[in-house]
Amino acid sequence: MAIDVEPVRAHTPGADHVLHFNNAGAALPPQPVLDAQVHHLRREAEIGGYEAEAEAEEALRNTYDAIARMLGCDAGEVALLENATRAWDMAFYGLPFGAGDRILTSRAAYASNHIACLQVAERTGAAVEVVPHTATGEVDVDALRSMMDDDVALIALTHVPTNGGLVNPATEVGDVANEADVPFLLDACQSAGQMPLPVDEIGCTMLSATGRKYLRGPRGTGFLYVRQDWIERIEPPLLDLHAATWTGPDTYEIHPDARRFETWEGHVAGFVGLGTAVEYALDQGLGAIRDRVQPLAATLRTALADVPGVTVRDQGRTRCGITTFTTEQMDAAALQSTLREHDINVSVSPPASTRLDAEARNLPALVRASVHYYNTEAEIERFVDVLSDLLDA
Repeated sequence: MAIDVEPVRAHTPGADHVLHFNNAGAALPPQPVLDAQVHHLRREAEIGGYEAEAEAEEALRNTYDAIARMLGCDAGEVALLENATRAWDMAFYGLPFGAGDRILTSRAAYASNHIACLQVAERTGAAVEVVPHTATGEVDVDALRSMMDDDVALIALTHVPTNGGLVNPATEVGDVANEADVPFLLDACQSAGQMPLPVDEIGCTMLSATGRKYLRGPRGTGFLYVRQDWIERIEPPLLDLHAATWTGPDTYEIHPDARRFETWEGHVAGFVGLGTAVEYALDQGLGAIRDRVQPLAATLRTALADVPGVTVRDQGRTRCGITTFTTEQMDAAALQSTLREHDINVSVSPPASTRLDAEARNLPALVRASVHYYNTEAEIERFVDVLSDLLDA
């Protein structure tokens, strides 16, 4: 079923105030998400933080359940974290790397993830290797398969890179990982909320994501999925009295499910809002969201390509809601600032965020315009009109 855009926009307070093409940064939340957070914060002020958390027990349980429904997994395989990077870190740093181990990644790797890989390589003697890419920019699955051997300790893949529209073939990568019985960590930071993520079909061992982007949830929220048969094979790099139980003066037991990757203190109002955001996305239908977002982005790319001085920088056989471009007339930061004066939001993707890809393609800082299902064709037309006028000035 197609998304009914007008009711969705009516549920989105920001839609009346701004043309928001920064959904890959932080999407505009729907009113129910805002209401859920504000209600909890009000209860914290009225009755106390601990007491409000106890009152929200059912809502928090619903957050785990909603994420599990979205991913097609068990709620015990889900951990709530403060952001996607920390979720990724808790899985990655919990793996037992050693000298000679090989960590396979892709050219689309995000800076935070790749820095962590380099740090572990320095500490342990493991090697970080970049899998070749196809002519259209995706990780080359055949090349990946040819690189597999007994020393491969992890495949780490960014599903959707921050600096372009391509969607990496995660399911095909999952097939390779499972054939070799190698753990597969999928960074779904930019894909969660804009397309289905059935973890059984994808075949990932672990998946990390954020609430603030395409899920339209609160900032300061993220989550981690770890497949049941791997939970006890990964020892969290950090433990507290929530992740583990102090069983005796010299002993402790780590939590048997994915809660082992959490900490006791957390953003309760945010996690309540995250559950509401996931429910909202599920109500729209992740397939329906994908089927609206991808054509909208294609329309935007086509329109941008006709603007003199604009170069669209996206790659990929399958493309998502992220569009990146440069202009001959203005650099990315200046254009972002000028568009903001017209109540238009975009972001800037600097080379340092995806250095492997940026250096390979000689990319400068890019303007990133990311659409969502509540955006409209009329907004695309206005965006391109304003951009054309600015570049003609």
